[in-house]
Amino acid sequence: MSILVLTSDTLIGTPATGNLEYNGQFYGTDSNASRAQMQRITQGTAVTCAGQTSIDFTGLPSWIKKISIIFNGVSTSGTSGILVQVGDSGGIENTGYVSGTSNIGNSAVGALVTSTAGFVAMSVTAAASTNSGVVTLFTVGSNIWVATGTMYYSGTATFAVAGNKTLSDVLDRVRVTTINGTDTFDTTPSAGSINILYEG
Repeated sequence: MSILVLTSDTLIGTPATGNLEYNGQFYGTDSNASRAQMQRITQGTAVTCAGQTSIDFTGLPSWIKKISIIFNGVSTSGTSGILVQVGDSGGIENTGYVSGTSNIGNSAVGALVTSTAGFVAMSVTAAASTNSGVVTLFTVGSNIWVATGTMYYSGTATFAVAGNKTLSDVLDRVRVTTINGTDTFDTTPSAGSINILYEG
């Protein structure tokens, strides 16, 4: 049986048995293992954000190599921007990030804003705005995570985010919060929702 390659990962076949293995996980024989199973893309449960200062996705499996945080029409109660943080079994980490964001096409919103407390998805927002976009995290090994993404601040600007963070252990949680930690996600003009997709 030949070795097949799916994206950047390898599907390993055992010639004697026809068994299939992907990233160390067994998926049966080549006659009953589907491509969807082998890619292992998992969707979380969408969270309606209203009234919360932070949204946590916990219990994430250790084999994750990529996480996408998806923002759908999210609004906040004030002007503080949005922050993405990661953590391990010791909890969410709020130091040691190398992160920055800047707007594209609207100098009035502000230039580059950096943070060591998390990945800055957007540096500023407004109570009457809705924000949508995706921030994606990739691991490069050794518990190092790199972020990239784009957020749309309704009618005003688009923000680009990038950065990196080294965790003390294997990632198992992600948090979305506001930069000041006190502004809440609200329902004006839209309750909005946040979800994640992750894959090995």
